[in-house]
Amino acid sequence: MRLTSLDVFRGLAIASMILVNNPGSWQHVYPPLRHAEWHGFTPTDLVFPAFIFIAGVAIAFSFAKFGDREAIDPSVYWKIARRVPILFVLGLLPNIFVIVVQALHHGEAIDLSTLRIMGVLQRIALAYGIGAIAILRLNRRQLVIFCAAILLGYWAALTWIPVPGYGPGDLSPKGEGTLVAYLDRLLLTPSHLLGKGNFDPEGLLSTLPATITLIFGYFTGDWLRQQPMTSQTSLQLAIAALCALVVGRLWGVFFPINKQLWTSSFVLYAAGWSLLLLACCYELIEVRRRRRWAFPFEVMGLNSIFLFVASAFLARILLLARVGSGEDAPSLYTWMYEHLFVPWAGELNGSLAIAMTMVLFWWVVLYLMYRRRWFLKI
Repeated sequence: MRLTSLDVFRGLAIASMILVNNPGSWQHVYPPLRHAEWHGFTPTDLVFPAFIFIAGVAIAFSFAKFGDREAIDPSVYWKIARRVPILFVLGLLPNIFVIVVQALHHGEAIDLSTLRIMGVLQRIALAYGIGAIAILRLNRRQLVIFCAAILLGYWAALTWIPVPGYGPGDLSPKGEGTLVAYLDRLLLTPSHLLGKGNFDPEGLLSTLPATITLIFGYFTGDWLRQQPMTSQTSLQLAIAALCALVVGRLWGVFFPINKQLWTSSFVLYAAGWSLLLLACCYELIEVRRRRRWAFPFEVMGLNSIFLFVASAFLARILLLARVGSGEDAPSLYTWMYEHLFVPWAGELNGSLAIAMTMVLFWWVVLYLMYRRRWFLKI
């Protein structure tokens, strides 16, 4: 069984990712297309957790063929063990590409001592690996206890465990005093964090609650498999969404909703919005069979991994390529924004227009792949 609505939802998520990651200028971005600076939540903050949530829903359908845990083919563990490093390396490749190009440009030796180790795809890989093993090895009751233990334990750890030089419960902006940042500096070292800084928003410890986002998606998919395709099913999804939103918001009073820390309240709040959007897609596509509007997103959703990696490479190429000579020469991307979009759209709308152009460009590429039935599977 394959849900078209899930492919469409995935396409919405990946299209949104391209849109918010490619403004013409980070100084000229509409507020909903920005991440919350620290605590808080914007539509942009939903993109990443929605992608992980969708992966969990997909796991429920792909694992359903194994039936009882006692009958699971051992080869499934090999598939997980193969997929995790592949996804992780695919996330690393664009960062390695930048280091290699810069080294060759300056005639220097390639030095990976400043390679950022974590990232979006790396987090997805780890969350998938941990979550898939937990799903295969634990029964429903044990899985619920596992989720509760991670969310409550993460809250307790960030609130009560003292960080050297900062003390316990330091959730101040930039995140340097959090347990998440401390463990990353200890295990990965600052040179391997984002921007060689003191905090990485895709850190190791915060990947644990991200795993619960994936398992919430699994619970949703496992439940959907057993339900009739009716509006009642959509309504129940929406009710579950509202419950998650309320609980997440209430928990946020004590443990702020924060995407960069992936706080427990953020897990519930983002899951609520993911459930609500999935309910809308499910009702329109599976129940009412209104699919024409969804086709562009289905095309993108069917090749999301390819799009994620390819768009990361293209973005880096456009930023590394320079128009003109000298230290002040603008990147090709900046030049395109300033000369092709700002003159007719202005700085703010031009910034949005070039991002939308990137989405359209990638849709055309993926549509051509769709026509030829080329789908990247890992």
